[in-house]
Amino acid sequence: MAKMLTAFAHTPRLLLALPLVLLASCAAMSPQQGSKVSAETDHSAPTGGSAQADEVVMYAFSLMGDDYRYGGDDPEGGLDCSGLVSYVYRNAAGIILPHNASEIAQMGRAIDPSALRPGDLVFFNTMDRPYSHVGIYIGGGRFIHAPNSNRKITIGSLKSDYYAKRLEAARSFFH
Repeated sequence: MAKMLTAFAHTPRLLLALPLVLLASCAAMSPQQGSKVSAETDHSAPTGGSAQADEVVMYAFSLMGDDYRYGGDDPEGGLDCSGLVSYVYRNAAGIILPHNASEIAQMGRAIDPSALRPGDLVFFNTMDRPYSHVGIYIGGGRFIHAPNSNRKITIGSLKSDYYAKRLEAARSFFH
């Protein structure tokens, strides 16, 4: 019953996230593709992967704008990067992950960053130590993450100089 109530508590947020996901999907299409998105040729579309991966992306979008809090593990009190990932994976896909980016990086299947699909995880060295930051890949070279205490949960770009230089690994739990 408690799990059901938790799911219903986020239903309005998930419904609000749907237009963002659809917009991201449309923006990821090239003019040559028109309205067709192929999972084999366009890994940036937020759909076409597993249902669990799609749920992870939708759930992550629903938390956009929530507060960052170091050590935070729930949206009401704030989330840090690994708290965001473990919270989303647990509630959207039923996958229990530790609240530690470095420990999460040891789990899942290692994938080449060029093979990223929505719902996969990206890991960075942002504090002069391996796997010190993690985000949820959403497609189009972008990821949702909880960056630091001065910001809210937001979208980052793998193409930005900052993250491109610090990308260490990618992991998948779905594909």
